[in-house]
Amino acid sequence: MSTFIGNITGRIDEKGRIFVPANYRKILAEMDSKRIVMRRDTDNECIIFYPEQVWNNKVTTLRNALDDWNPEDQMLLMQFMADAEFLETDNQGRILIAKKDLESISAKQDVVFVGLFDRFALWSPDKFEQKKIDQHDLADRIRARIANAKSQI
Repeated sequence: MSTFIGNITGRIDEKGRIFVPANYRKILAEMDSKRIVMRRDTDNECIIFYPEQVWNNKVTTLRNALDDWNPEDQMLLMQFMADAEFLETDNQGRILIAKKDLESISAKQDVVFVGLFDRFALWSPDKFEQKKIDQHDLADRIRARIANAKSQI
């Protein structure tokens, strides 16, 4: 399976449509994903797009971790699902994103798509640059995570 990688700039048109990058559309086609799920990220000012099958797997994992009879767990699932929306690309490979969602990530005209292996994110270029980790710190953090994972084996 191909993965979503890289960062690709895009532009929002006057109707709130954005072209999904061609290489991302190709991966979606390989996954036979006609629809994608859009959800504002819980921790960052970005929007995450999930191929439908990836979304279904994520939701199943979440649902299995929650108790159907616990009111707090019910609200967690309800709120998580309420903030999601199915989208389809049009014949030209564009998706329509509501103005409120674009405003929530401070997107004006330019955006950046960022690959996340099995999903991808949409950022305002400024917000993405602000959140990025310094290159040396990034390397140190990755080494620490790998060392920690190896020590738990």
